[in-house]
Amino acid sequence: MKIQNFILALYSISILISSCWSSKEISEEINTTKEILIVEKEIDIEEIKYENQTFNNKIKSVVCNKNKLDLSLPILNLFSNDVLTIHFDDLDGDRKDYYYNIIHCNSNWEKSDLIESEYLDGFFINSISDYEFSFNTVQKYTHYMFEFPNQNVKPKVSGNYIFQIFEENKNIVLTKRFMVLDNKVVIDSKIRRATLADFRATRHEIDFSINYNNIKIADPYSEITVHIKQNNSEENIITDLHPLFVKNQKLIYDYESENTFLGNNEFRHFDFSSLRYQSDRISEIKFDSINNVYLFDDHKRTFNLYSIEPDINGNFLIRTQEGWNPNTEADYANVHFTLEIEEISNQEIYLIGSFSDWKFNKEFKLLYNKETQKYETMLLLKQGYYNYQYALLNSSAKENINFIEGNHYQTRNDYYIYVYYKPVGARYDQLVGYSKNSSKELF
Repeated sequence: MKIQNFILALYSISILISSCWSSKEISEEINTTKEILIVEKEIDIEEIKYENQTFNNKIKSVVCNKNKLDLSLPILNLFSNDVLTIHFDDLDGDRKDYYYNIIHCNSNWEKSDLIESEYLDGFFINSISDYEFSFNTVQKYTHYMFEFPNQNVKPKVSGNYIFQIFEENKNIVLTKRFMVLDNKVVIDSKIRRATLADFRATRHEIDFSINYNNIKIADPYSEITVHIKQNNSEENIITDLHPLFVKNQKLIYDYESENTFLGNNEFRHFDFSSLRYQSDRISEIKFDSINNVYLFDDHKRTFNLYSIEPDINGNFLIRTQEGWNPNTEADYANVHFTLEIEEISNQEIYLIGSFSDWKFNKEFKLLYNKETQKYETMLLLKQGYYNYQYALLNSSAKENINFIEGNHYQTRNDYYIYVYYKPVGARYDQLVGYSKNSSKELF
């Protein structure tokens, strides 16, 4: 009997030990799985490109400007009183807890080697507590905004930066670029018609020099990086220029073809600041559970003579004539675009402008309607004044604006020059120079 009891006790102990060991293995397996999931999530976040983009289709009308000046660029002077204001709408119309962090990038908009404490003074994650519900609008939304720098966080160094705005569950809803300038060089630029005869009727040439008396440059060919943008678009940016001449603390960039841009044409525009009457580009305004704005048909301008059109070089302005505060009183409407042109095979047509972040996203793609024999699309936009153009995108992802819009040297474009400095041994690119010039004098 004692032997049986002993054997029974021994058997029970073995089962208990086996159960514990099995539980431990299961627990370790679950923990391992969690770790894998966490790692995968971190990889997904790291794969996010550091550019202007929205990841949630309920987030609209993202604007970032300086010192509350419309059309100003999101660029701060280091250790100055400049303030950026970031606005965006959430069409869910409820209150959410949004947060933002800030990432420092190199000149090519890849994450730099700096850690947060090296480029930020203050808290690394901050909440967005300033919000208002829309007032007297058909489309309900919640308007969020915050300012930077603020009492919680300030930049320590110059360079490229990006805001990452996310919900409480860490889901990123949007990213927005901005820059911090530590002005150490003087840029002298001139916009002219292209020097080469083949380009004179269609291209702008950007010649410039950089005076660097305030910094020591050992090798200007490796330490200085220059970016040139037309209307501040990233799509046709020039980044591979090196100085042709170096003399007397001055870098001279006087090329004949490498520094040229197609002039393209003046931007098309429409204004639906009021939903009570039709402006010059609007054919009809209807209401069907939401406002609908129908624009007049657009046509191909390839062979038209150049004509002056007032524009803001691809930008947009949020505004309303039926309220005092456009942030919360401007309504949303479905804006209908039509382009009367024959169907083009093996190529796609997109709307581009600042409102699309100059990108070829599916949201801005036009589809051909065989019944009307027109390209058509519809966009949900907030009341205001908008510039836009039509662009072709072929199967090789190469864009072509002048096929539809035409191309003229007289076109008034803005050109932006950014100068980055990375001395030998440095771990990040400093933004040390910035210049804006216009081709309006060529007309």
